[in-house]
Amino acid sequence: MTEEVLIEAFLDAVWAERGLSGNTLQSYRYDLSLLAAHQDSRGRQLRDASREDLLHFLATRMQAGNSPRSLSRYLSGFRQFYQWLLREGRIGKDPSALIESPKLGRGLPKALSEKQVVGLLEAPDTETPLGLRDRTMLELMYATGLRVSELINLGVINISISQGIVRVMGKGGKERLVPLGEEALTWIQRYLRESRPGLMRGGECPQLFVTARRSGMTRQAFWHAIGKYAKAAGIAQPVSPHMLRHSFATHLLNHGADLRVVQLLLGHSDLSTTQIYTHIAREGLKRLHSEHHPRG
Repeated sequence: MTEEVLIEAFLDAVWAERGLSGNTLQSYRYDLSLLAAHQDSRGRQLRDASREDLLHFLATRMQAGNSPRSLSRYLSGFRQFYQWLLREGRIGKDPSALIESPKLGRGLPKALSEKQVVGLLEAPDTETPLGLRDRTMLELMYATGLRVSELINLGVINISISQGIVRVMGKGGKERLVPLGEEALTWIQRYLRESRPGLMRGGECPQLFVTARRSGMTRQAFWHAIGKYAKAAGIAQPVSPHMLRHSFATHLLNHGADLRVVQLLLGHSDLSTTQIYTHIAREGLKRLHSEHHPRG
């Protein structure tokens, strides 16, 4: 069996067993072909690779400039391949078993500056029903730090105008109460009065934010909208809905909010998840110092 045929047999097996996506299968195919070529250059076969062979391959890829994330992806595919060979009785030992995955540094979430947020919030045309809806969604997301899934699934009954709070159903079915703030509350009231009735045209929908088709807003539609408004606001970097959540947390910490309060507002079960935002705030302070201090 040639190396190519062996790889295809493996891909057929994992597709049947696990129903992997076409992109994942293509990645496995590409990575295993690289390893096969590497083995061939050393006069060895793919199925006969040793632990040292795999380490040598990873070392050459690292020297070629591959990131730790790419190396981890290679190793993940190789493990699947050699475990399959082992189950099939084609090899007697898995060469990847004792190789540790590279440690991946946790990237800092990207947040907008306060000036950029203001530009983004002011981009929608609030004289139109859809523009008023979008402005309200942006204001609410920035005021509360909701995840985009929490935002679009928010029901009308989850908003308490009198108390100025929103009841959010987060990950794992955990419920939390988040204050709205006067600005977001004002926009919600205006949206409910001036925009939503016209969009619904007598129809019914439990979701707070709706489309002109009288159905609930979708993630894709909001993602498209926020990209459009970011461009209109002159923000050069790509902007995602989640960046408003990151901006909410970062700006709170910049203005002296307690970390545990931010944790509760975001709905994080572990404080360590929230602590990543302290690094963003610290980087922002360093940047301001270097820009404005005479000896920065």
